[in-house]
Amino acid sequence: MSHIFPRHTKSDLPVAVGGEGCYLIDSTGKRYLDGSGGAAVSCLGHGDTRVTDAIKAQLDKLAFAHTGFFTSEPAEALADHLIARAPEGLDRCYFVSGGSEAVEAAIKLARQVQIERGQPARHRLISRKQSYHGNTLGALAAGGNAWRREPFAPLMIETSHISPCYEYRGRADDETPLQYGHRVADELETEILRLGPETVMAFIAEPVVGATLGAVPAVEGYFKRIRRICDRHGVLLILDEVMCGMGRTGALFASDQEGISPDILCIAKGLGAGYQPIGAMLCSSAIYNAVENGSGFFQHGHTYIGHPTACAGALAVVQSIEERGLIDAVNTRGAELRSALDATFGQHPHIGDIRGRGLFLGLEIVQDRETKAPFDPARSIHKRFKAAAFDAGLICYPMGGTIDGRNGDHVLLAPPFIIGDTQIEQITDRLSTALDAALTS
Repeated sequence: MSHIFPRHTKSDLPVAVGGEGCYLIDSTGKRYLDGSGGAAVSCLGHGDTRVTDAIKAQLDKLAFAHTGFFTSEPAEALADHLIARAPEGLDRCYFVSGGSEAVEAAIKLARQVQIERGQPARHRLISRKQSYHGNTLGALAAGGNAWRREPFAPLMIETSHISPCYEYRGRADDETPLQYGHRVADELETEILRLGPETVMAFIAEPVVGATLGAVPAVEGYFKRIRRICDRHGVLLILDEVMCGMGRTGALFASDQEGISPDILCIAKGLGAGYQPIGAMLCSSAIYNAVENGSGFFQHGHTYIGHPTACAGALAVVQSIEERGLIDAVNTRGAELRSALDATFGQHPHIGDIRGRGLFLGLEIVQDRETKAPFDPARSIHKRFKAAAFDAGLICYPMGGTIDGRNGDHVLLAPPFIIGDTQIEQITDRLSTALDAALTS
């Protein structure tokens, strides 16, 4: 009998014993193609010796030093490396142990900065429906994932949620993409004015929405308008690149593809590629200076922030992505995977939309392609799909509630950046097998 507290108490999970490139191996020897990188984590695949060697070498020097007493060489080197490549204006890194921690730190920093600037009334946070920002209480409150929020709603801070930029379902027939993007972006200004600009501290959004919507990018011009609205009202812009950052969409930072810089940016997942738990909150010099020239103390912290071993592993990950030309590979292989998905599912009667950027792609499953009508949630198509894909040897990331927290199903793909022709073919074949099984069971 296991003493593990699993995610689902009725689950009977295989035991993972090995990893090799794009594959995970269980104790029976079965190989699974990691088509979602776990949860968009394993960007380098499994068993990358450069990263593991960097971690081992750091362990031989220094495993841990508490940041209340020391900085460390790996943390300093990683911060320098990231800031040299970050969107313009970002100047400081705060290293944590994962995405939820990064978002939690960002929310608390946004609040403290408004206090440091003499605007203590600014405490309200605005986000978007159908978003996901993490599972700690602050991050969960920021997110718009209804299913995850519901049990804990009485414990969470009050937040506002505007419409997502979800072109497949949101754009009217008589709207251009630009007009649609401006319309939904303008909901932010409407909400700021409703709440009172003097009370709003920040707006948070994913450049490409991950788990809850299934790789939905904003239309061109949306985030530039969001940036202008935030600036006009003194509202800080937090971008959550926990899932879509670190090369996943075809640029090291997804916000670069939007042509904007945030005030605060969150990264994780691909930063450590699964080799060590790590995330980071990056902020602009203006944000940092507000604290430095004010109280001088960020009233936040965790034991394992700035962990030297995690930072050493993350630096090796980012260097590997760059030196091996994997950003270019993401764009090339992403286009090839998208083409293969279009060829297999582009006219499928139960696939309504294929979307995403780079190697961050999603398929929306519908009952009727013409009307975009979803399946009855009682059928749990996404759960059937996940089980069938796993049985076929494919790890992917299906989810339900795509449209409104209850209706709609999608599957998210985020394979390692090292995929080749064989893996692309296996992904499409096994997705097809899983879809047939999900629809007929």
